[in-house]
Parts: sequence; structure tokens; C-alpha cells
Amino acid sequence: MDIAFHIGANCTDDDRLLKSVAKNLPLLASQGTRVPNPARYRRLIRETIQHLRGAPPEPGTRDVLIDAILDHGETTERLVMGNPAFICTPARICEAGCFHEMATFKARSLRALFPEDRIEMFLSIRNPASFVPACWEQTRGRGFDAFMAGLDPRSILWSDVVARLRHAAPDAGLTVWCDEDSALLWPDLVRALAGLGPDAPIEGAHDLVYEIMHPEGAARLRDYLEAHPPASPEQTRRVVSAFLDKYARPDAVESEIDLPGWDAALIADLTAIYEADLERIARMEGVRFLAA
Repeated sequence: MDIAFHIGANCTDDDRLLKSVAKNLPLLASQGTRVPNPARYRRLIRETIQHLRGAPPEPGTRDVLIDAILDHGETTERLVMGNPAFICTPARICEAGCFHEMATFKARSLRALFPEDRIEMFLSIRNPASFVPACWEQTRGRGFDAFMAGLDPRSILWSDVVARLRHAAPDAGLTVWCDEDSALLWPDLVRALAGLGPDAPIEGAHDLVYEIMHPEGAARLRDYLEAHPPASPEQTRRVVSAFLDKYARPDAVESEIDLPGWDAALIADLTAIYEADLERIARMEGVRFLAA
């Protein structure tokens, strides 16, 4: 079967994408796609990987997992799952002085658990200038120096993480996009994770947009899209972008960065490094990079 796994990252869409996909359960079920409740697999997969510690799974492990994840007697052609902390928890993103040091181990383990299946991983990335502070805020009082583990923030490159994922599971598909673009890409992301075509009608196509807009703007956008259905994804993005420019809530699209030693110059450097890194990722072999 096809297994589509949204592997994170932390502090991006926080399960919103999986919830939007799940709004299409009747349609997906008719096409042989299942979107199980995360409670059925997150702890199961995490504990199985931890128990194996890199060793090959016993024969039949895959079938045991699938039986536990799906309802009794249920079959599927595509299984959609996700866990924003699959690679690591927010507190461990800089562990051992390496950005997402666990990426290789986790991707290789996921591939090993489902050796007979076609795996596709989905990864949302975010500007380290805001990503690192957002993750640190979830560490519940841990000192910032201890959290960074000696890692120079200027050395943080998502392309390194993507390269390690590709190396660990070279036959697995990998779709990457920027969290900063998620609101504009949401319909494309829902369809991609669900395995639907680019023109497939879906529910939840603008969930994130409506969430980050003032209610008045969300209502106006709904009315506009209903009265003037866009002719293409590009036109949809232009319309949504125009409404966001006018009606987006500042608290939802802007973040105040207040970290020890992080001044405006460092934030500008991190942003420039990130933007250059995106160009590298877009050129990487075996990576589908979605851009707004």
C-alpha cells in the first residue's frame, strides 16, 4: 500500500493539516484511503521504534502494526498518518549540537517497519529565526543555552535534514514546503497528503486561512470564492494572498523574538541563510518542493 506520513516539523501546522485531510473521509474511503485516529498509531509506532533501537524488525511486524492501526477486516490502498514530533520532540531539536540529529534514525526506522509499502514523507519547515524560539517555548523552563547544546544557529540548515532523510530512505518520496507558505498552499497540501489529483474537490481547503484571519475577512473570502470560483491553483493563491494582506490577524502571522543574544542582525542573518537554503532544497534530487 501507499503510506503517507506527515513527519513534522514541530511548531508548524500542529496537526491542522491532518485534521483538514480527515474532513474528506467519505471521499477518501471511496478511493481506498484511510486516515486513522492518531491515537491508534503514534504511541505504537514510537514505542516499536524505540524497542528495536535500530535492529531489523521481526518478520510479521508490519502486519501486526497494520492490524492494530486499521479496524478489524478493514483494507486500504493508501494510509495517511502524521506526527509533528515524529523526528524528535521540540526540546531535542538541537540535541548533541546537531540540528534534528535523529532524522536519519527515524526515517530509516519508518522505512524498516513497512518494507513492503510505498512510503512518502511530508515535511513542513520553518525559518530558524522563529522556529528555534517556538520550540524553546515548549521546553517548560529549560535554559536556552542547554537547549541549544552549543549549536550555532547560523549553522542550522534544513537542507542537511532533508539530505539525511533522503539518505536514510532513498526509495521513499519526500514532499517539503515552508510553513510560512502553508496558508496559500493549504488546498495543495491537503490533496497531496490525501493522494488526490490537483483538481479534486475537497473539504477544508482554506481551514488555515480562515483561522488566521479576522472573522469579517474570513466571511468575505468565503463569499468571494463562492461567487468567483478561481480557475487555477495559482489564481486561488492570488485571491487568498490579497485577502490575507488586508484581513490577517497580526498575532497569527507575526512573532516577537526575544531570546538571549538574538538581535536584529542575527535574525536577518538566519532569514537570509534560510532563504538561500530553500533554493538548495528545491534543487535536491528526489524532493518535491511545494512553493507558493
